Amino acid sequence: MKQFLTAVALSAATLTAAHAAPTTDDEKLAYSLGIVVGERIFGDFGVLDYDQFLAGIKDAGDESSWALDRNQIGEVMQMVQQRVAAEQAQAAQAASAEVRAEGEAYLAANAAKDGVTVTESGLQYRYITQGDGAMPAAESRVKVHYTGRLIDGTVFDSSVDRGEPVEFQVNQLIQAWIEALQLMKVGDKLEIVAPFDIAYGPAGAPPSIPPFATLVFEMELLDIVSE
Repeated sequence: MKQFLTAVALSAATLTAAHAAPTTDDEKLAYSLGIVVGERIFGDFGVLDYDQFLAGIKDAGDESSWALDRNQIGEVMQMVQQRVAAEQAQAAQAASAEVRAEGEAYLAANAAKDGVTVTESGLQYRYITQGDGAMPAAESRVKVHYTGRLIDGTVFDSSVDRGEPVEFQVNQLIQAWIEALQLMKVGDKLEIVAPFDIAYGPAGAPPSIPPFATLVFEMELLDIVSE
């Protein structure tokens, strides 16, 4: 990415040096359209052959001058779209594999810490504080304060930061929360670590939670609102 941005910057500097700044309204319009189109092209395809690109723009108004016919142009665009889609899929797959591997390493390290319990599902939890209230059932509606973060510490959601606890029905949450809440008493505060398969799974919850993400929550059970 850094090399690509550097190439774009150098190319832009070369082009800028080759022409005077626009002064008339028509020149400004032409230049503005070039920027708008150029940003889209750089974003989708990277740096292109500028000579051929400009030749295509100049020839666009006279189809008889085209070096490629419409069918050939369509084939080229389809080929490029398929290539870009394949590259994006490959990059996404590599990123997901990295996230999954990092999550597995985090889980292994966390499981070895004092006070951490690992359940059959893979959920990890430890008590921060312990209460002595009632325990909710799957059908209970509960009031909770929580902070959710990625394993790198990035907070993606927090009722604590908003200053307002949230009410949930236990069995309408992600599997890690369903399990954790039924282990808690009112007044308990837990840190839980949720493997991806009992959190948001292979899909994640973009843009905040990537696919295959292991998640960390601090959750405090404040009350059981109703059974």
